[in-house]
Amino acid sequence: MNKTTILWADDEIDLLKPHILFLEEKGYEVVPVCSGSDALEELEEGQADIVFLDEQMPGLSGIDTLKAIKERWPQLPVVMITKSEEEHIMEDALGGKISDYLIKPVNPNQILLTVKKHTELRRLQSERSTMNYQQQFREIGMQLGGGMGWDEWVEMYRKLVYWDLELSATEDENIHGIFTSQKEEANRQFCRFYEDNYLGWLGGTKEKPPMSHTVLKEWLFPLLKEERPTFLIVIDNFRYDQWKFVQGAIEQYLRTERDDVYCTIVPTTTQFARNAMFAGLMPSEIERKYPQYWVNEDEEGWKNQYENELLDENLRRHGLNIKHSYNKVLNAQYGKKLVERVPELMRSRLNVIIYNFVDMLSHARTESDIVRELAENEQAYRSLTLSWLEHSPLMEIVRELSERDVNVVITTDHGSVRIDRPVRVKGDREISVNLRYKQGRLLDYNAKDVFEVKDPAKLFLPKRHVTSPYIFCRENDFFAYPNNYNEYVKYYMNTFQHGGISMEECLVPFIVMRPKGL
Repeated sequence: MNKTTILWADDEIDLLKPHILFLEEKGYEVVPVCSGSDALEELEEGQADIVFLDEQMPGLSGIDTLKAIKERWPQLPVVMITKSEEEHIMEDALGGKISDYLIKPVNPNQILLTVKKHTELRRLQSERSTMNYQQQFREIGMQLGGGMGWDEWVEMYRKLVYWDLELSATEDENIHGIFTSQKEEANRQFCRFYEDNYLGWLGGTKEKPPMSHTVLKEWLFPLLKEERPTFLIVIDNFRYDQWKFVQGAIEQYLRTERDDVYCTIVPTTTQFARNAMFAGLMPSEIERKYPQYWVNEDEEGWKNQYENELLDENLRRHGLNIKHSYNKVLNAQYGKKLVERVPELMRSRLNVIIYNFVDMLSHARTESDIVRELAENEQAYRSLTLSWLEHSPLMEIVRELSERDVNVVITTDHGSVRIDRPVRVKGDREISVNLRYKQGRLLDYNAKDVFEVKDPAKLFLPKRHVTSPYIFCRENDFFAYPNNYNEYVKYYMNTFQHGGISMEECLVPFIVMRPKGL
């Protein structure tokens, strides 16, 4: 492995010889220079991994040298060494102009720690994460081997998401492979748990977790009894790991009071899950009670065009006669107008804001080669979500709300899973088109490959025909037709889809936040 090179500029560099020898004994290469000008010349001729700058040097000062370095090599870590404890030095450090600062006199271990922090931090963190996961591997395996209830599955998924994010920085392919295998085993066990319990949850024979059709009643409606406004932000197709990845960015402005997970119904698609969430009813109950607000798959029209009406009915049924607004953000222009309307929205007790960006990103990744490359794996997919959020009108709304006395709830209707295993299915022309579930007559499939429910009434789903079973993919599977099979599989392989059963689709975030200091 190449030695880390330290460029050290100080007009009294000879007095630092003991420090330099100490670093060289630790395996570092130190290039000593006596001035800022010499430091710039060295950087022009060779590569340094980190620069130590004395603030007060004759000629080109440390501050001037810093400016010159940052203009040419903005990513190079620069540590300022100063006799002064003036506030502007600390502010420059916090502002990112310098990576760190040390107050003279410095001791060798201070220097060593600073070098490691800015040149080896990623490697050290990666090694520590790998070691810690290896220690937890057996414990997770033992938990998966025993029967777990709903609460245990939520904690298991939280744990797997934590390790997914922790290990994403490591380049150790072995540990990635071990974690991927353990996560796949967890998904297999979760699908079995879900299938064993789902009909009992819906039929009332088993105690059910918070689900799509009950989550607003159980977790949102109690907040509406408070005097302050509540903003319900629904990010379509937003996975729990994506939430944990962007949490830090949002927590610059809001503090998390509650980090919960609820269970989506199947199919895990917007048409079913989000309508159920706003209505507080299962899909067949919506069709029966409010037929004017339900659009079946084979009917013309937008399948979620009556969400606001369903929410009105839900609030009314629960005696919540409150002023509320409903806002669906489909483009940046509308998002910016919504930011301007925040003072007006403060007059409503509940404000629903729906963002479809992540869902659009998922579909774009399927259809666009460029987006596929930008989000080639789950780590990149999360990063793209964060990049969107940081530059979106949604973050502007978060900033606006951070200065007001409000509740902010961030949730979703379902997640998605990266698919990589095709399952063959046949059917007539009326078969539903979703890759993760199918409904229709004359379905031909291997029952071992799917979660099969022959009677839609048991799922509280609309029945299109007398014989119209529902079948669902598990884990990372997706349905493929025998016609043009190879082309079809190649096109959809490794895309993010939803509709079936997996932890990523079914275990989704429900986050309650408040402004800091309020």
